[in-house]
Amino acid sequence: MPYVSQNQHIERVRGAIEGRLPAPADSTRLVSSWQRSFEQYRLDPGAVIGPRVLTSAELREVQGKEEAFLRASGQCLTRLHDMIRVADYCVMLTDAHGVTIDYRIERERRGDFKHAGLYIGSCWSEREEGTCGVANVLTDLAPITVHKTDHFRAAFTTLTCSAAPIFAPTGEMIGVLDASAVRSPDNRDSQRLVFQLVRQSAGLIEDGYFLNQTAQHWILFGHSSRNFVEAQPEVLIAFDECGNLVAANRKARECIPALNGPRHIDDIFDTADVHLHDVARTDAIVCLRLRATGATLYARIRAPLKRISRAANRTAAGAGPQSHNETQDGLHVGALSRFLKSADSRIAHNASVALRIIGKRLPILILGETGVGKEVFAHAVHDSGARRTRPFIAVNCGAIPESLIESELFGYAPGAFTGARSRGARGKIAQAHTGTLFLDEIGDMPLNLQTRLLRVLAEGEVVPLGGDAPVRVDIDVICATHRDLAQMVAEGSFREDLYYRLSGASLPMPPLRERADIGDVIAAVFEEEAQMAGHVLTLDPRLAERLMAFAWPGNIRQLRNVLRYACAMCDSARVELRHIAPDVIALLEPGGAGNRALTSAFAWQDPRDERARIVEALTRHQWRPNAAAQSLGISRATLYRRIAKLGIVGPHRC
Repeated sequence: MPYVSQNQHIERVRGAIEGRLPAPADSTRLVSSWQRSFEQYRLDPGAVIGPRVLTSAELREVQGKEEAFLRASGQCLTRLHDMIRVADYCVMLTDAHGVTIDYRIERERRGDFKHAGLYIGSCWSEREEGTCGVANVLTDLAPITVHKTDHFRAAFTTLTCSAAPIFAPTGEMIGVLDASAVRSPDNRDSQRLVFQLVRQSAGLIEDGYFLNQTAQHWILFGHSSRNFVEAQPEVLIAFDECGNLVAANRKARECIPALNGPRHIDDIFDTADVHLHDVARTDAIVCLRLRATGATLYARIRAPLKRISRAANRTAAGAGPQSHNETQDGLHVGALSRFLKSADSRIAHNASVALRIIGKRLPILILGETGVGKEVFAHAVHDSGARRTRPFIAVNCGAIPESLIESELFGYAPGAFTGARSRGARGKIAQAHTGTLFLDEIGDMPLNLQTRLLRVLAEGEVVPLGGDAPVRVDIDVICATHRDLAQMVAEGSFREDLYYRLSGASLPMPPLRERADIGDVIAAVFEEEAQMAGHVLTLDPRLAERLMAFAWPGNIRQLRNVLRYACAMCDSARVELRHIAPDVIALLEPGGAGNRALTSAFAWQDPRDERARIVEALTRHQWRPNAAAQSLGISRATLYRRIAKLGIVGPHRC
């Protein structure tokens, strides 16, 4: 039930927007959010319905894209929840679009929190739910407490939410940490301690993710006091073998202005009397002087953790002393090495082609079903090229609402539209400058934006939304799709000139069920998930055989989720069939629906028959979009877009 009556809340919201009543908590941020919620998004402040919650399939798809983020944040979420659970708080982690991808909650209170909308898969964007903790952080990129009647919608006026942003090493926001209580004291001051704990925990997650993403680089850990360099470093700076700066955490960028822009470590610190690589070998703490201010910083240097041994990667015969990881006919192999060694000739061929065209200013188009590892392969291509120390920016064109794609890609100027940040925002294209831009599901990009993207590729410059001054960009472009772009061109739903601009090299990725190395893939994924589970596990050979016979409609992403569940449920040293999720066990049974002998039921059919496939799936599931989308291996949002684009009309509307 709402904390106040619906009519009271509606009057208070409208009165504050019109200036007749005091602002909530005297906060201009909250009033601005109320105004956007009411005038721009047309939301009802009296609504008492909870937030939209993703289906299990949609949630798995979102979580699959945030795997590294989830790993880096798990311990901090548990630690924060342990500190505030006695006060009946739950802890939520959302992605950059406000979708709850992880949470911590008292099991016996789960029903109360779920009823209030505090549940995994819930969506908290301002566009959908109006003013709330997560939404305000997503909009303003700053921490906030939204207490009870500060919320725009009456449904949430019992809640108190403290939330803080989490940023990636490249500077863009990747998620929000939120602590919420269903019941709390009326006094806002009661939230001060929780607010500080959330901010501190968000910083810890941010730094943990930073170290995870920069493990292949040299890391400088710094603090103004020698005593805290190892115990609680504030400054984190990553640099490559040559001393070029790769990334810096938020605290470093705040206290060292010279970090903005590409720099060399010697431009930041006076290193005349010290060699940083030698410092790493001795594990000593040194005092460095900042060139810009003359201030001192105590620092320790850590050598790369993911450096690949030269000896371990030499080619088998006639390779001599040269490292296979470093060169192949004079080319850097790097992260593509494992693809080159694949027992599946198609995977190895793709890696060989990619290796040859890296750095040749040739766009790459990766084709394949959802979950086959297109982004993983794209990242390996990036990590094997000369731009490997520069940003890799991924954009899923099918997951971002159509109304937000333009501002997400191209950025926007200050005041470009109602609700825009006062300083504007850099788009993903500008963030990828000097690095790689990865456009996933490029087939779902609206036609009007295809024209703008074509100009970026042709002229090497981007114009932010609402701006008039072009910004020069230097990017390599890799695209991926599960769709037949050539057929879309013939139908007029994809620009022909953009298609030829993007398909410099087309690399088809086979589905997992067809791969000759499916056994190796299963073994590799199991090893990774067993390590993450934290104890030594082996895979039962009989279960491995059944996994190899499975059709895997969700490909490697589905395989990973199945094995992650099994490793988590395993109560012995061996993962067996009984540890697999019950709904999957039925499919693994000999002759079951998931057997690879029946691949015609799952195989990716000719994209030209897409309309027929979608209609067939909708009909089979009584036109229930969630079930149909899951059977097709796509998200519900993508299904809705395809239905609209293909002009599919349900029988109840005829």
